[in-house]
Amino acid sequence: MSISYDMYQEQILDHYKHPRNKGPLAGASKNARDSNPLCGDEVVLHLKVDGSDRIAEVKFEGQGCAISQASASMLTTIVKGMPLAEAGGLGRDAVLKKLGIPLSAVRLKCALLSLHVLKLAIGQKADVGT
Repeated sequence: MSISYDMYQEQILDHYKHPRNKGPLAGASKNARDSNPLCGDEVVLHLKVDGSDRIAEVKFEGQGCAISQASASMLTTIVKGMPLAEAGGLGRDAVLKKLGIPLSAVRLKCALLSLHVLKLAIGQKADVGT
């Protein structure tokens, strides 16, 4: 294994064991939930949008494998403070680059679940190309 691969694996485990922005969000202006029926992963995303359509606060709740939950944690760190339009324009590469490891087709669905839920919360078509 390469050093960078190991580093990304450690980062994924850290986000899974010590998730960022996990929990309910009182006063959220946008919420969405979805699950992956193949494995049971679930992600709920809460967004608090300020007067300038910027994501002022973001939290997630859920359960599932390390990839789905770490990906949700990582996504919250990416979108916090971002304008809604920019967050809505995020593609699968933003999440996959942050994860930094190759994924099988099944794991790809796990990794992109939080992005799918973000698109639902924003009110966009939720196809993220899985």
